[in-house]
Amino acid sequence: MADLKRLYRELVSLEIELWNGIEGRLQAEYDLPLTSFEVLHLLMHRPGVRIQDIVEEFSITVGGASKVVDRLQKAGLCERRTHPSDRRSSIIELTADGRALVDGALAVFEDELELRIGSVIPGQSVRELTTVLSTLRAAGRTLDAERKAAGRTPAPGGKQPARLTS
Repeated sequence: MADLKRLYRELVSLEIELWNGIEGRLQAEYDLPLTSFEVLHLLMHRPGVRIQDIVEEFSITVGGASKVVDRLQKAGLCERRTHPSDRRSSIIELTADGRALVDGALAVFEDELELRIGSVIPGQSVRELTTVLSTLRAAGRTLDAERKAAGRTPAPGGKQPARLTS
């Protein structure tokens, strides 16, 4: 039987170490947290982004996405404007300063990925691993949606939520 616990530990440890390594460089060279870089990078490559789009892209809460955008806006790196077809929603766009910051930070981000992944495993392995991880994520999202639809979404800590009786 496959050692799923070891795989889990390796994946989690890799994610933490990769995140910390990339963030360390971004902080040192641009005073930029990786979370902020990720949101700025999304804004640069996808026009018309709303808070909900950030939530879905990074699997974070609305509150978390709003806080990141608030900090970026306060720093003059992005701005909000009213959504043209939904006045209750805002579009978040990069400012010129935000675009310049992302342009520079992107080179550091890509360099660190190359050092930590690209120089270690061949391109074919990167493609295969990416496919496997995408498949696992999709299966997990499907499982979560099925559990939610059946009213069996696990509560934090793995406990089942108490059911109300009529």
